[in-house]
This record gives sequence, C-alpha cells and structure tokens, in this order.
Amino acid sequence: MDKQSQWKTSTGFILASAGSAIGLGAMWKFPYMAGIYGGGAFLLMFLIFTIFVGLPLLIMEFTVGKMGQTYTTKIYSKLTQKKWLNIIGWNGNLAVFVLFGFYSVIGGWIIIYIFNVAAQILSFNQTKLGEIQFESIIGSPVLTLIGQGVFILLTMLIVMLGVEKGLEKASKFMIPLLFIFLIIIVVKSLTLDGSIEGLKYILQPRLEDVSMEGVLFALGQSFFTLSLGTTGMITYASYASKDMPIKTSAVSIVLMNILVSVLAGLAIFPAIKSFGYKPTEGPGLLFKVLPKVFDQMAFGSGFYLIFLILFLFAALTSSISLLELNVSNFTKNDNTKRKPVAFWASILVFIISIPATLSFSSLSGIKFGAGTIFDNMDFLVSNILMPLGALGTTLVVGHLLNKNELKEHFGNNRFKLFLPWYYLVKFVLPIVIIVIFIVQFI
Repeated sequence: MDKQSQWKTSTGFILASAGSAIGLGAMWKFPYMAGIYGGGAFLLMFLIFTIFVGLPLLIMEFTVGKMGQTYTTKIYSKLTQKKWLNIIGWNGNLAVFVLFGFYSVIGGWIIIYIFNVAAQILSFNQTKLGEIQFESIIGSPVLTLIGQGVFILLTMLIVMLGVEKGLEKASKFMIPLLFIFLIIIVVKSLTLDGSIEGLKYILQPRLEDVSMEGVLFALGQSFFTLSLGTTGMITYASYASKDMPIKTSAVSIVLMNILVSVLAGLAIFPAIKSFGYKPTEGPGLLFKVLPKVFDQMAFGSGFYLIFLILFLFAALTSSISLLELNVSNFTKNDNTKRKPVAFWASILVFIISIPATLSFSSLSGIKFGAGTIFDNMDFLVSNILMPLGALGTTLVVGHLLNKNELKEHFGNNRFKLFLPWYYLVKFVLPIVIIVIFIVQFI
C-alpha cells in the first residue's frame, strides 16, 4: 500500500467513510422511500435492519479491508488463496459503476438547483424558491445532461487528487456543517401548520403500513445508505492503518447515518401537509418540499444556497468513493495511473448513465420491471448486487478466513463481542440475505 494513500487520522477515516455512507442515500432516498412505504413503519424496519444487519456487515467489511490491504478485485484471493472468489470484488465493482451512473443524475439536479438559486440571488429576483418547477427542470434533457456531466467532472477531479487530499480534509468541516443546517431546517419545519400530522407519519409505526415490499426496500435502503456489498467500505478500510479502530468507526458511521436519515425525515414530512404535497411524491420529494421551507425563513434564498452546496458535498463524498473503488481496482495501487483511469472511467459512467438521466424526460415512457430505466438501475444495485456482494463476503469471512486472525483484527473488547459478531456473520446473516432473496423473487 502506498503510504501517501493512507488516512492520517481516525477522524478523517470516520468522517470520509460516513460521508460516503451518508450522501444521497440518507438525505435524498430515505425520505421518498419512507413516504412510499409507510413512514414510521418503514423507519422502524430501516432501523432494525441497519442496527442488526448493517452494523455487523460494516464491521465485517472493515475487517476484510484491514486484513487484505489491497484493491478489492484481488483481496479475496489474497486472503483465501482462491482466485475465483475475486468475483465478489468484481460484483462490487459492477455495483458501484451502475450506482455512480444513476447517482450522478441526482447530483446533476443539485447542481442545476444551485445555479438557479444563485442566479435568483444575483439578479435580485423576488421569485419565491418554491416556484422553481422541479418537473420542468428534470424534464429538460439538455439541462439535466449538463448538470450530470458537471457532477461527474467534479467527482473525477477530486479523485485525481487522491483520497487523502481530495476527501479527508473537506469531510472534516463539511459533514458537521451539514448536520447543523439539517437541524435548523427541522426546527423550522416543525413550526409550520400541519407539522404534527407529518411528525406522526414518520415517527409513528402503523401495522397496516407494513408490507413485504416495504421490508425488502427497507433492507435495500440499509445496504444503500451504508454502501454495503459494493466493497467500497473494504476499499476505504484498506487505506486504514492497522491500529485504526474499526468497531468504533463502524458504530460512528451507523449512528451518523441513522441520525441524518431521521433528520431528513423530520425536515420533510412535517412540511408536507403545510404545502399540500403527498408523502408518495417519489424521487423529487426533497427538491419540491425544502425550497418552500426556506421560503419561510429570513434570507431564505441565501441559506438555501448554502444548504445546496453542503448537499452537493455530501453527494460528492459518496460519488468519490464510488469512482475511487473503480480507480483503485484498475490502477492496482499504482498512483501514476490514477489520472487516466479516473478520466476514462468517468467518461464511461457518463455514457451509460444517459438513459437514467433521460428517464425523467424523453425516455420517461419506457417502463419495465421496477419502473423507469432509472428505477431499474436503482433496484439492480440496492436489491440484487449489494446483497449478493454482502452474502459472498459473509461466506468468505465466516467459513474461509482464520478465526484467530479475524479476532486479532477485530480487536480486544471488554464486552466480549467478537464471538456474537462472528457467529452472526457466519450463520445468521447469510440465511437472512438468502431468505430475503427468495421472497423477493417469488
């Protein structure tokens, strides 16, 4: 491992990993998925899966990364001496490639909104933020493709700088600032008319809202927000020094992920009733509701612009990890190849993501499987490739790796958590994932 590519501090590693995990999954996807699948019922299922499935799997992926200390398309053969198991790493590589494709669509929307609000401020336009028409923005093929291209370009440039320079420094102040803004939005949203009804919707689980589809998508959301099964977290942990605490890092990331998801829900749902929206608005929920919340604040346009910039950084911290995984696998830790690989990978991602971008405009009439092309890319990653990757890693860790060596990397713990974690990964979690797969396809 090139020392220049290692994290200098545990804080930088935790914040960068949290930034990768939080991103759009918690802030953009969680509210609209919760809106579709029952609000409080979805939140409860998401919490259960994140704590009892996501956390052990995250610790598992960090352990594998620290043990292997290499790129993920080789790490499995290095640890087991079985080359065919590298297919797990390639599955993760495919997952993040497709994920970056449809993820960049949302990143492009954020950039378009930033330019819209900035132009409004600079022109002293008195138009309200809530009058920005989300449908007209995503319905423009040219505009959305430009936004997406800019987002991919930004991601590429940061990755070219290297993990330490491009991500660790920015995450140390951007992520805490984003938390502060989310809290401000929540406070304002709770003062709006009808906020109590929205608050009950997201915090009060109702048995009648629980469905098998909701359970499946809650598990998928847990995988999505923690970047599980893509081997992305394995890549991050491979940059960590051997004395970096993985359990503390994993718990911190899970707690931050849950907190941001809940805050995003509290920011959106109390405001829905006040502005006449439905919880089932879909992918545009956050973009439709939040501008109206900022309209209710003094200097709302300025604060909304700052929030969008922070939101963009949250999205970039995730997209950076997605591109970084592909770069790491193809450069094979040779940093002299980083720039050309990052460039060509970004070009390819842009090309394959064009249909996802146009799913909301000229290709909106094409629907199959899970829905639009965008929906199917999301489903492929969240409900198939991610669980498959996690399942493969649990089988490797639980049945092929040396138990004592795992315990050494797991670290000492006064609560004696290694054996419960080990047997959970070895026996319970593979069965849970397999059962979910069977139910899903039935």
